[in-house]
Amino acid sequence: MAKKQKLKIIPLGGLNEIGKNMTVFEYGDDILLVDCGMAFPEDEMLGIDIVIPDITYLQKNADKLRAIVLTHAHEDHIGSLPYVLRELHVPVYGTRLALGIVANRLKEHGIAGDLRNVNAGQTIKVGAFSVEFIHSNHSIPDATALAIHTPVGIVVHTGDFKIDCTPIDGDMIDLGRLAQLGKKGVLALLSDSTNAERSGYSMSESTVGKSFEEFFRTAGDRRIIVATFASNIHRIQQIFDAAVRYDRKVAISGRSMENIVNVAMELEYIHVPDGVLIGIDQIRRYPDNKIVIITTGSQGETMSALYRMAFSEHRKVEIGPSDLIVISASPIPGNEKLVSRVINELLKKGAQVVYESLADVHVSGHASQEELKLMISLVKPKYFIPVHGEQRHLLQHAELAKMLGWDSSHIFIMDIGKVLELDRRSAKLNGTVPSGRILVDGLGVGDVGNIVLRDRKHLSEDGLIVLAMGLSGEERELVSGPEIVSRGFVYVRESENLMDDIRAVVLHSLADAQRRGLTDYNGIKNLVRGDLADYLYQKTKRKPMILPVIMEV
Repeated sequence: MAKKQKLKIIPLGGLNEIGKNMTVFEYGDDILLVDCGMAFPEDEMLGIDIVIPDITYLQKNADKLRAIVLTHAHEDHIGSLPYVLRELHVPVYGTRLALGIVANRLKEHGIAGDLRNVNAGQTIKVGAFSVEFIHSNHSIPDATALAIHTPVGIVVHTGDFKIDCTPIDGDMIDLGRLAQLGKKGVLALLSDSTNAERSGYSMSESTVGKSFEEFFRTAGDRRIIVATFASNIHRIQQIFDAAVRYDRKVAISGRSMENIVNVAMELEYIHVPDGVLIGIDQIRRYPDNKIVIITTGSQGETMSALYRMAFSEHRKVEIGPSDLIVISASPIPGNEKLVSRVINELLKKGAQVVYESLADVHVSGHASQEELKLMISLVKPKYFIPVHGEQRHLLQHAELAKMLGWDSSHIFIMDIGKVLELDRRSAKLNGTVPSGRILVDGLGVGDVGNIVLRDRKHLSEDGLIVLAMGLSGEERELVSGPEIVSRGFVYVRESENLMDDIRAVVLHSLADAQRRGLTDYNGIKNLVRGDLADYLYQKTKRKPMILPVIMEV
């Protein structure tokens, strides 16, 4: 009798980190991939543009990969697609908005993808899996949870979610279907842990609309500028609605904002009456009290439109005392300083600035503790797997499940690359697969690794000294130089004494090399580098990168 297969669940991203969500579901000869996200670089990743998951395991098993399924259209769930689809040619299933934004992104990268539209309530067959899309609420329309029907049982993946009883699109999360699945019997639940530390419930998106209403009503003669996430289409719709009520024109600033608003309007996720939307070039034709600008930059990003406005680098918008600026987002952990810097610059220009700690101008798109408990209680999984968060979020989410009566032996705190094997009666961690992060720098994907990052860090902290010298072919005697170039270490013209000392050290090292009979260029370079490094640390307590360049004369 053939041995029964087990279902494997393998996260390749999104655990113990924020972003690059990607999860493998494997049964026999079939692999289903849920989400394909990217992450933004950490501070020490100098020069890196984005971070994507390591897909070595998928490349090795490319013949098994049947499809990629998307839960929603945020970058941390779709951002890696342009890079992954270059390597793996498989269909991508998602809702209309998700695929509209993906199509736009793939076009920018010159990639043709096999994009297949599905609606909430629909089920698709993918190899050994049937994937049911369940309507959910999040900070972007068309978000879905997934019920993945496998030969060993049903696995529910919540995607990013909250339980919003008054959503902007009027369509509440389908708790009824989730409860039905719970009654039928669910093998495992993978649930969003982002807000597992927050007590109570996440506020409804509609509460932000009330705040906007108040700002627009009391703005008087001020121009209104609202910075928010480009993907927060419900928020953008509420800004348009308030602008229409108070007879203001709306202009968009920021490339990502323009792209997503255009896609959302084409697909009718944003409804704007004719004549309301104007180009950013046209704002000077109208008085301040007739203008609203929706902009990127709510995270203080240095290339964003709001940052350029704050530092007087924006070509079309000049900030002044007649501006009311609403930052409708909370800083992502790590971005607090960037956001604070932008707020301070805007205040210096005399603008009035409103941000989260001053008013209800932002609500989270993720479920808080009471909603998370409700999800677990409705779905009633045999095994519980907290996902989408750092270790502290996952552990806190696990504690919530224990409070509800789940045994710790049925709760799995996963990490990327770990393999969880399940059948109808058991679940266990069994081995690992290659995983990690691939760094994207310009057009280079994966060509910048730890050694290059270490060098960049070294250069950024201590600078560089280049020593150029010509040595005779056989005797290895100094014929010319050493010429000294310093970048980021000291300014040569103001450090003549130090430059003289460096020359003396190099000459002493070359003489030492001759005494030792060193003729190998690498040996001479290492000797010069070592002697000079010791001297400079003793003299300056700094460790610049030292590059000896020897030319044979």
